[in-house]
Amino acid sequence: MNPQASTCSPPSYDDFLYSLQDPEIPAPALSPRLFSQALQLDLQSLADQAHVHRNTLRRAPTTPSVQRYIRESVKVIKAAFSLSGDMAKALTWYRNDGIESFGYKTAEELVSDGRTDDILRYMASLQAGAAG
Repeated sequence: MNPQASTCSPPSYDDFLYSLQDPEIPAPALSPRLFSQALQLDLQSLADQAHVHRNTLRRAPTTPSVQRYIRESVKVIKAAFSLSGDMAKALTWYRNDGIESFGYKTAEELVSDGRTDDILRYMASLQAGAAG
């Protein structure tokens, strides 16, 4: 295997997922700190989206509500990666692209609103070629 080839290839979904594991947090929990860094999101914003106090992210990162929010976000990001094949595009879409069918809310906002299943159904219809 050529080490230069692996550094030039775009990151995969698996690379993204495993980059969220922190040795200081017991597996299979994902790190809120690493998640916020990956999405270029400050911890206060992440706490707001997960509907927890900011200190919870640092003091109790394995709290069910924190982990649920991260898992739901990762599901949507995985679906976006499946559609685009490009992790940078998937992350950009997740954070920034207002979706007309959802009142121009982003996928990130929809996950925070508890509408993960709605956005995943929408994405499945896009993948199937449905017209809306």
